[in-house]
Amino acid sequence: MFLTETEMDVLIIGAGVVGGALARELSRYQLQVMLVEKEVDVAFGTSKANSGIVHSGIHDHPGTLKAKLCVKGNRLYPQLAEELDVLYKQNGTLVVARNEDEWKLLSELVNQGLQNGLTGVQVLGRDELRRLEPNLNPELIGGLLVPSGGIVVPFDLVYGLVENAITNGVQLAVGTEVQQIQWESSQFIVHTSRGMVKARYIVNAAGLGAAKVAGMIGDESFTIYARKGEEYLLDRKLEGYIKHTIFPLPTPESKGILVIPTVEGNIMLGPTAHRVGSFDELSTSAAGWDEIFRFTKGLVPGLQASDVITSFSGLRAAGNTGDFIIGPSEKNFHFIHVGGIDSPGLTAAPAIAQYVAELLEDAGLQLEHKRSFNPLRPLIRVRDLSLEDRNRLVVKRPAYANIVCRCEMVSEGEIRDAILRGATTLDGVKLRTRSGMGRCQGGFCSPTVMRILMEELKLKPEEVTKNGPGSSLLFGNLRNRPSQS
Repeated sequence: MFLTETEMDVLIIGAGVVGGALARELSRYQLQVMLVEKEVDVAFGTSKANSGIVHSGIHDHPGTLKAKLCVKGNRLYPQLAEELDVLYKQNGTLVVARNEDEWKLLSELVNQGLQNGLTGVQVLGRDELRRLEPNLNPELIGGLLVPSGGIVVPFDLVYGLVENAITNGVQLAVGTEVQQIQWESSQFIVHTSRGMVKARYIVNAAGLGAAKVAGMIGDESFTIYARKGEEYLLDRKLEGYIKHTIFPLPTPESKGILVIPTVEGNIMLGPTAHRVGSFDELSTSAAGWDEIFRFTKGLVPGLQASDVITSFSGLRAAGNTGDFIIGPSEKNFHFIHVGGIDSPGLTAAPAIAQYVAELLEDAGLQLEHKRSFNPLRPLIRVRDLSLEDRNRLVVKRPAYANIVCRCEMVSEGEIRDAILRGATTLDGVKLRTRSGMGRCQGGFCSPTVMRILMEELKLKPEEVTKNGPGSSLLFGNLRNRPSQS
């Protein structure tokens, strides 16, 4: 559906975790809100390749927006995850020291955490560290335990936020790229690839494109560059091998290369942190793997390269200020910047949403609470149901009895639900259900998922894509092609 001079109170540009969190926050109020995203699905940008760590705030410099919003966001996660039925676990963070020099630096992190309002931070000696994590390198001399650290499925969170926002009245337009912005008669006229939107307020949460969008109103107050991180995912058979998220001492560029036990049971290694000149540079490399594996092997010697089942990379939108760039534009206070949201942006997202809502109110937007607001996003995951609950479900909806993805125990019913929830591509189904994320990486289930996409969306085989235009999976029937002499 093309947009035809739609009039909104607030237009949010960018449907990643920050845009999704803000859309849900604003859906609490009597407002007309639209969320636009240039990709064919939400979470298909930076959020798709996020490490999924809910940071504690111990790494962030006191007094910064990063520190303030990270700690607040962390505290919002338990309730948020429960309301949206998002996979989340407060597994705790361990920052480890490899030698005496690093051991001395741990006290600086403790002091930083205390200034940021953290509680419960514990200093651990070598033996205490090994009791918590027996598979760590015995040569590590100690570390810090930060109980408030957690893990979440980043794209699961984005889908939960956006779907709940839609339930509460927010309009979503994907495949919609903002091309031009004008200010006329106390409102913005926004020209997109799918039509025009009028809005009294704009929130620029465009990730890597935030500086470009700001430039559309003549604001060149900040720049954005891409920092690439490669990640490597290990087989679920290692579930429980490492329980806490393992951090080294941070560097000036990043929080370091980590060992991350995911909510689903895999272990993830990474990320790297290298500045790249292109916003499309998403390759993985032998050099990146070597950097990650050599480092993490020093933390957990028992890791094996043969357990890697897939690799990917993502780009973090880093700003030139060293902090989150959040606030009204000097060109127009109805235009709110939310840029440079690199780490700990995922953790801070729910707090950023509340902060931006306050900025909009300060700019004149009236926030009248909506009595009908529903905070819940129910979701069916067959693999998590008891046998009794599964049997009751199958009686009502037999499609849940047909397991399509054997590695991850994903049913046909869940795949059809994912399409009804907004998935239009193979990756869209994969990220919503985990079909194709197991050991075989979609080798068995992809054809069936493609068939279901064709049935639900009335697509021809060659119209099914992996992640949108330019990623077709099929190119016609070989039997119908003329033979070549």
